[in-house]
Amino acid sequence: MSIPYELALGWRYTRAGRASRRNGFISFISGVSMLGIALGVAALIIVLSVMNGFQKEVRDRMLAVISHVEVLAAGGGSVPELPATLQALRAHPQVIGAASFVSAQALLARGEDMRGAMVRGIDPALEGQVTDLEPGQQEVFARLLPGQFGVVLGSELARALGVRPGDAVTLIAPGGQVTPAGVVPRLKQMVVVGLFDSGHYEYDSTLVLMHQDDAARLFRLEGPSGIRLKLKDLHQARQVAAELMASLPPDLLVRDWTRQNRTWFAAVQLEKRMMFIILTLIVAVAAFNLVSTLVMTVTDKRADIAILRTLGASPRSIMAVFMVQGAMVGVVGTLSGLALGLLVALNIDVIVPALERLLNASFLPRDIYLISRMPSDPQAADILPIAIISLVLAFLATLYPSWRASRVNPAEALRHE
Repeated sequence: MSIPYELALGWRYTRAGRASRRNGFISFISGVSMLGIALGVAALIIVLSVMNGFQKEVRDRMLAVISHVEVLAAGGGSVPELPATLQALRAHPQVIGAASFVSAQALLARGEDMRGAMVRGIDPALEGQVTDLEPGQQEVFARLLPGQFGVVLGSELARALGVRPGDAVTLIAPGGQVTPAGVVPRLKQMVVVGLFDSGHYEYDSTLVLMHQDDAARLFRLEGPSGIRLKLKDLHQARQVAAELMASLPPDLLVRDWTRQNRTWFAAVQLEKRMMFIILTLIVAVAAFNLVSTLVMTVTDKRADIAILRTLGASPRSIMAVFMVQGAMVGVVGTLSGLALGLLVALNIDVIVPALERLLNASFLPRDIYLISRMPSDPQAADILPIAIISLVLAFLATLYPSWRASRVNPAEALRHE
């Protein structure tokens, strides 16, 4: 099957251009445009992949502490008919784990130091169903025995109070006792039986874990105040929460992990959107360099255009020749950028440590970011739009120069040659 001459001629103009000094300069500009498109596409893929990696890393660390879905008793009371409610929740096809808990706020004191804390009473036997535990963490939770009032503290909270396992701390519960001398805060001395480190500063600096029976007694509840759920697919949390809300009694509230951290996720999505727009401008600048390249090519090829017109080529065919030339630059630049971007994004865990060793620097100090490696998560939902936008911009850049070429007057062009 023969190749249309418009395609063959456009490809020839793209790869040729060393016969003369002028042609060599045009070829150089064309190569710069191609390289600009490639670098812009690669930068977009790498930056968005790293942002996806950070989001996934933080989300996973967050979900190591919070649950996919929480069912809470309205008004801060206890969950009614707990065994039946647990059975009904476990019957949902998306639920793979359920555990009751008690949640309340309190103050934790050690000597002169005092910190606000989020107290969570857990069932150590069921906690593994709803929490992705690190190796050895189950053993720490197993030390929480009912009636002994032991606590497991977040590592940052323990550091702030200066306590270690075996030390005693005082927990001050809200709603003091009324005595003839006035309202006296309810105090309970507790023993630190272990520490946990989720890698998320917000939770490591505020969370206190204890047995749910001790928490219920301390906060004067008849039983657990909520149920934590783990799902097969965490991305279905909002839909599952809506389904459970419709099936549960009205005195139970349901919330999913996306609503608990709505502000943070909204900020990350906004930042990702703005980075996409800013970096797309780099691709746009490189793509529209094609305009100058093709205008110079049209000027240089006026005699060729005149000859083709006298041989019977239509203006549409002439326009197609130069559109093919610009499209080829856009396609090669986009494919090169995709290859380079994916190569770096998929091997960033090797590239960044090598650069750190070469420069003797640390790009992600663990004491600041709590992450010692650069995460990366290339996603097709980002890569496909990048490729499409790059190709569309390159195609749009070819329209005006190609139209100029189709309007060349053969007689006028040959007179000046």
